Amino acid sequence: MIPFARPGDSWKAHRQAIEGALHRVLDSGRYILGPEVEAFEREFAAACGSPFAIGVGSGTDALHLALRALGIGAGDEVIVPSHTAVATIAAVEMAGAIPVFADIEAATFTLDPARVDEACGPKTKAILAVHLYGQPADLDRLGAIARSRGLLLIEDCAQAHGARHRNLTVGSIGDAGCFSFYPTKNLGAFGDGGLVCARESAVASRIRELREYGWRERYHSATTGFNSRLDELQAAILREKLPRLGADTAERQRQAAVYLHELDGTGVGLPRVRPGTSHVFHLFVVRSADREGLKRHLQSKGIGAAIHYPLPVHLQDAYRGRVRGGEALPESERACREILSLPLFPGLTEGEQQTVIDAVKSFRA
Repeated sequence: MIPFARPGDSWKAHRQAIEGALHRVLDSGRYILGPEVEAFEREFAAACGSPFAIGVGSGTDALHLALRALGIGAGDEVIVPSHTAVATIAAVEMAGAIPVFADIEAATFTLDPARVDEACGPKTKAILAVHLYGQPADLDRLGAIARSRGLLLIEDCAQAHGARHRNLTVGSIGDAGCFSFYPTKNLGAFGDGGLVCARESAVASRIRELREYGWRERYHSATTGFNSRLDELQAAILREKLPRLGADTAERQRQAAVYLHELDGTGVGLPRVRPGTSHVFHLFVVRSADREGLKRHLQSKGIGAAIHYPLPVHLQDAYRGRVRGGEALPESERACREILSLPLFPGLTEGEQQTVIDAVKSFRA
């Protein structure tokens, strides 16, 4: 069986270094918001090119706390894609704000700036751009819309660690950049974890307060807050893995290049890279008019494939009919009928990838 993902490979590849990091934390007696978190925040900020980085409990919390720290709350509207992980929309509602859907570009699966502009109204306060599958959204046009309308631009970088737009790393471009370290992410912990990159010191300070009960000093809540802390064990693991992110990204891009070359002309739709960006291929997503047939065919060959995502958020029971913008999202709905994620991850062998390629080539719709 060739799995869709194999997160345990990173443990096997770096076991000695990770074990050393774990022992370092356990021996220290500091397990929450200690020196490992502080060091990881500095190191990640430097890697991202951001002045500030604040570790939090998850990628969803990163989005939620960033929205609140930027002053977005009750009655404010935030433009979001429907073709995304539901966490994006959940975070907007956690902040008390109102999500408004806009459709995606067919070629890149990211927000279509023209549809975003149409969705903006008098209550719009922010655009939440998701760099889906590792492909940066069109930050040039989305940024221009945000500037012209006086809106905030927030980046959801949960699937895009290390991706670049022009000469900048995603997460450092908008007013805040939000990351997840879920185990299957390009930079994954061995549990939940998240982080917010911020451009302004006041926003960073606000997030630090919000993540721990609104404390400015211990046991004194200057404001209301939450409990969302990146723990020392996860931070230590991430510190060991961060210097390897570049090599892992290069391996993902190498595998993607093989797929793009070998599967050209097979009839499946292949991902495109936006000019001027660096796609980090968190997922390698193809399109097929007979997606279910292709998925069954791959399974019959012992190949795991997955669907990211099988149902757009606006058609899910919790959101159907109550979130504005869900009435006309044809590209989002078409994508969810056609997409399939092929195995791609550091540790996938050349033989395994060739097996996937051969299986796709042998499929007849």
